[in-house]
Amino acid sequence: MMRILLFLATNAAVLVVISLVFRLLGIDGIIAEGGLNMGALLIMAAVIGFSGSLISLFLSKTMAKHGMGVQIITDPATPFERWLLDTVARQSEQAGIRMPEVGIFNSPEPNAFATGWNRNDALVAVSTGLLQHMNKDEVEAVVGHEISHVANGDMVTLALIQGVVNTFVVFLARLVGYVVDRVVLKNEEGVGIGYFVTSIIAEILLSILASMIVMWFSRYREYRADAGGAALTSRAQMANALRALQRVHEPHDLAAREFAAFGISGGIGEGLKALFSSHPPLEKRIAALEQARG
Repeated sequence: MMRILLFLATNAAVLVVISLVFRLLGIDGIIAEGGLNMGALLIMAAVIGFSGSLISLFLSKTMAKHGMGVQIITDPATPFERWLLDTVARQSEQAGIRMPEVGIFNSPEPNAFATGWNRNDALVAVSTGLLQHMNKDEVEAVVGHEISHVANGDMVTLALIQGVVNTFVVFLARLVGYVVDRVVLKNEEGVGIGYFVTSIIAEILLSILASMIVMWFSRYREYRADAGGAALTSRAQMANALRALQRVHEPHDLAAREFAAFGISGGIGEGLKALFSSHPPLEKRIAALEQARG
């Protein structure tokens, strides 16, 4: 999850900065002046949209290291660090990729992520909480899951999808702003404040809706990474690692568990939460592994 959150945060920041620069330079106004130039608008939207996603991709390792405080293991100080490096090296060779950098970050939550601008220049990091809550077999499966993300090129694919989504968000937001300015507010001289205010609001709302597409892709890739982790270790190991996560995150209250079992834990709120979740529910991931084994 941290990999996705860092990527999306960087993408959003870059998108805002580039959009502001285009506005300050008057490019928005020129495109909308005297009638909307759809071709020019699409080119501008693509430049803004893909700049945000590609810059996020190229900065992903640096942002992860600094944002999460990842300590890169270069000279193993403990037997466990040596084992972790050896495990990543072996799985990377199995997956046919260059060995990523390996690091540990301080967090009580069991977590791990992989990031990098290509499959041969990646970073795999695990949290201290993961090491506290899981045994070596389970940690090995989690590492295999992250190595599979790298081998599958998930960060590059995510960046391309985000670029396309950004492009349509910028394009449609400007289109809505133009319609409101000309049709609703009846402005006939250049572009007025209605264009700029409406396009900003529309961009925010469309970005929220568009993020559901990116999250759907992320959930889909989690199933593939689980299958990849199982191939690098075993299905039993991968399922046990997910069960270990489930034990940490499952409700401790018996009544809450019983309500959840009947599917009435969150109603509409839970449904909306699922649409914006980067990971499928753990029980569904475990069931997918069990079904594949069967």
